[in-house]
Amino acid sequence: MEDLSSSDLKTILHSKRAHLYYLEHCRVLVKGGRVEYVTDQGKRQLYWNIPIANTTTVLLGTGTSITQAAMRELAKAGVLVGFCGGGGTPLFSANEMDVEVAWFSPQSEYRPTEYLQAWVKFWFDDDLRLHAAKAFQRSRVARIRWQWTGRHLREAGFEVDVGRLDELLQRSERNIELAQDNTALLTEEARLTKALFKLAVDTVGYGDFTRAKRGTGSDPANRFLDHGNYLAYGLGATATWVLGLPHGLAVLHGKTRRGGLVFDAADLVKDASILPRAFLSAMRGDDNQEFRRGCIEALTRSESLDFMIDTIKSVALEAAGRVA
Repeated sequence: MEDLSSSDLKTILHSKRAHLYYLEHCRVLVKGGRVEYVTDQGKRQLYWNIPIANTTTVLLGTGTSITQAAMRELAKAGVLVGFCGGGGTPLFSANEMDVEVAWFSPQSEYRPTEYLQAWVKFWFDDDLRLHAAKAFQRSRVARIRWQWTGRHLREAGFEVDVGRLDELLQRSERNIELAQDNTALLTEEARLTKALFKLAVDTVGYGDFTRAKRGTGSDPANRFLDHGNYLAYGLGATATWVLGLPHGLAVLHGKTRRGGLVFDAADLVKDASILPRAFLSAMRGDDNQEFRRGCIEALTRSESLDFMIDTIKSVALEAAGRVA
């Protein structure tokens, strides 16, 4: 049987891969031709395989190191690697700096150009960029409606007031259409998220809640929101890389975020998939690993990466088609 090289693994579609990894207190290396991470247990070293053919994103947290050989194999397989703070969030509290996740995209001279060409065709037109941003927000609202009323959240104990949810989403859809510029659209995005926080709090009986800019170290729901959102950012970075789009060509967050397109893509699924599970896990007393496992299962089951990729492709081609 012919052996597959890591470069052959890129033939497996990213949208069909199942895993995101968050690793901490370990070393990532190549052993016996496989990418593995090593943990210490007393005097013993335990080696765990990373199935790179079935992995989209690896987040390296506190106390991690990675070899050049491992980076080479991950890049060949098209796996996105990100360095981050503890718990998957970007906050490095030791030096009081708010640091973005440092993404390392696999390099290739053969990335697709079709969607990049469509994207830049409309991107420099303010009206068309606003049109694209509205399309993203409409897809986000539809995703929230679908997932918050779905069977999996109900079975987990998140039984939302459907009438109240629908009222919030309908109002948001109207405001999206009325938005005259990006500032108005960003304001509506934040307003809806704040209303969804309140609805989630009431749904699970969480009590008082205030969203903190730096959730790490505060109440469990804030920590879980930060943690889960960075899983969504990993998928967003993967989706944009797959389509060959630079992270700086954002349609909504670009004026304040150098990686704004990743934030645009992640927002398609953050409130739909991460937000309710953050409050459910906080109420259950889950630890980070249990919450992370639940989020990854939800993102995989709902085919969130497929949804991101399909939405970006649709927006790129539709907006480019409007160019005179």
